[in-house]
Amino acid sequence: MTGQEILNLAKTKVGQKYVHGIVVPKNKQNYNGAWDCAEFTSYIIYQVSNKLYGCYNNGGNPAVADAYTGYWARDSNEYGKIITVDEAARIAGAIILRAPLKRKTGHIVVSDGKGGTVEAHSTKKGLIAAKLSFRRWDYGVLVPWINYEKGAKQIVADVNGIVYRYTEPPMVNLTVGKIQKALQLAGYDPQGNDNIYGPNTALAVEAFQQDHGIVADGEVGEITAKLLKITL
Repeated sequence: MTGQEILNLAKTKVGQKYVHGIVVPKNKQNYNGAWDCAEFTSYIIYQVSNKLYGCYNNGGNPAVADAYTGYWARDSNEYGKIITVDEAARIAGAIILRAPLKRKTGHIVVSDGKGGTVEAHSTKKGLIAAKLSFRRWDYGVLVPWINYEKGAKQIVADVNGIVYRYTEPPMVNLTVGKIQKALQLAGYDPQGNDNIYGPNTALAVEAFQQDHGIVADGEVGEITAKLLKITL
């Protein structure tokens, strides 16, 4: 059970369909979509190792086990190995996580060991190979029963500017108010225009992102801002 096996299997799914929130049968060997990001990574882990990880109940029925970025964060903090994004970028089959806060939506990808990803990205792009750089990430994860090998050193470039998102304490500034106003104009109600990036604003952003076919993580960076027709 190796990281390279994880990557090899992940690559075979490139080009398949994305559906936000779908539950994937982890034990179906020839399953070919649709996917969402956490279901994809948990499926790959199960297929390689016959063990669930990142699911609500890792001891449950793999056919209906619900994977979620929040459960990936839970498992990784409890018994996985957390590493830096730069470390994960050089390890084939490592997992890289944008962890959610309080049942919000994050994002999760498989590292190709060369600074790239294989990921269930969005409704518009589907399951793709992409790059880690210029995107916000929290940390890398090594699943404890998988054997990994390090490749050449990789440097993941930081995201440009601030990514506005739900945090604790919440972000409070005029730019958040600009985001809220743009959401309202686009028909997505953040439940007020108070300059506070709270859970309702995050939900409105996520709904906007889903409808526009981009990564639905409830965070506003350059791509979401452009679609909202604002500058950050």
